[in-house]
Amino acid sequence: MIKAVRVHKLGGPDVLTYEDVELPPPGQGEVRIRHHAIGINFIDCYFRSGLYKAPSLPFTVGHEGAGEITAVGPGVTNFHPGDRVAYYLNLGAYATERNAPADRLVKLPDHITYEQGAVLMLKGLTVWYLLHKTFQVQQGNRVLIHAAAGGIGLLACQWAKALGATVIGTAGSREKADLAMANGCDHVILYKEEDFAERVKQISRGELCDVVYDGVGKDTFQGSLRSLRKRGLLVSFGNASGAVPPFSVNELNTHGSLFVTRPKLADHIETRKDLMEGADALFAAVINGTLHVPINRAYALKDAAKAHIDLESRVTTGASVLKP
Repeated sequence: MIKAVRVHKLGGPDVLTYEDVELPPPGQGEVRIRHHAIGINFIDCYFRSGLYKAPSLPFTVGHEGAGEITAVGPGVTNFHPGDRVAYYLNLGAYATERNAPADRLVKLPDHITYEQGAVLMLKGLTVWYLLHKTFQVQQGNRVLIHAAAGGIGLLACQWAKALGATVIGTAGSREKADLAMANGCDHVILYKEEDFAERVKQISRGELCDVVYDGVGKDTFQGSLRSLRKRGLLVSFGNASGAVPPFSVNELNTHGSLFVTRPKLADHIETRKDLMEGADALFAAVINGTLHVPINRAYALKDAAKAHIDLESRVTTGASVLKP
C-alpha cells in the first residue's frame, strides 16, 4: 500500500482525501518511483474543481514530481533502480510512490536537487517553450509577464532578462513586486492599485509590448490586449482567475492586428526528442546560473488541501512542493 491524495468528488480543497491505495508492480515499459518531492501547480486545482476534466473519478492529483527509481518493469533498459528522475505526466503525482512510463522520464543531473526537479518539469518546461518556442524572446524585446512573483513568473522573468528583453511584470503586493524585481523584472506594476495597461503605456512611452505572457486569464485578458503593440502576440497559457470568456476576433483587429495563442506544455514535449531538448536547455540554465529556482514553501503530502488553499488565495510566491 502507498499513500495518495485522491479526489472522489469535484470541488474545493476540502475534497482532497489522503488515503491508502494499492500500487501494482510496474508494467511493460514502466518504472516505480519513490517520490522525494512533488510540484504544486494551478492545473492541479483546475482538475480538482472540474475546470479541467479528469478521465474518471476517483483520481490522484498532480502532474510533476521527482524521486528515485525502486523497480523497473519488463522492457525497460535505460533506467535502473537508484536512478534519480523527474517527470511531467497527466495526473498521479500526489502519492508516496507511483508507476510511470520510462520514456517520459528524465534523469536528474547531480547538481539538480529533487525539489528543483519536482518544480522544473511543469513550471520550468513551460517557461522554456513560452520563451523559446511560442515567441522567441531576444535582445530588444519588451515583454509583459503577469503574476511575476509566482512559480512560473519568477523563472520567466529571469530567463527573459537573460535573453536580453526588457521585462515588465505584474504583482499583487509590494513584497511580491520586490521579489519580482530581484528576479529580473525591470519594472513591476501593482495591478491592484493601478491600471496595468495604462502603466505599460507609460513605461514604454507608448510603444507597448511585443508579447504578453498571461497565465491569469479572465481578469487580465482585456488589459493584456491593450498592452500589445501592433501585430503583438498575447500568449494565454493559464486560468488562475478563471477561464477567458468568449470574445470577438474583431477585437484583435481593433487593437492593431494582434495575435492570440493558447498553448499547452504537452504539445511541446510530445516526442522524446522534444522532451529532452527542453529538459537539457532547462537543466543547463540552472547549472550555469541563468536560472535560480525559488522554492519558498514545502508542505507534507497529507497537507495538500492547505497547499491548495494557499495557492488559490495568492499567498504563495515562487514554487511550492509537497514532501511525502
